[in-house]
Amino acid sequence: MANHKSALKRIRSNEAKRLLNKYQHKSTRNAVRDLRAVEDKAEAQSKLGNVISMLDKLAKRNIVHKNKVANLKSKLTKHVAAL
Repeated sequence: MANHKSALKRIRSNEAKRLLNKYQHKSTRNAVRDLRAVEDKAEAQSKLGNVISMLDKLAKRNIVHKNKVANLKSKLTKHVAAL
């Protein structure tokens, strides 16, 4: 166990950040899943912007690798265009 006050604070702050990252990552995965399930092209196009924004934020904060985000955005855009 940590012996210094700063180390104890670091443990607490890391846990808080981990939970926030987990929440944001799970929310984005659910949004991607919902977008893939949509059959209406107009609705899918409106959701696509929000999902891409969420993915970009995850990449910016290094929660998900930028290449994975690029691949997801590409696949989702092709999916929506094919509807």
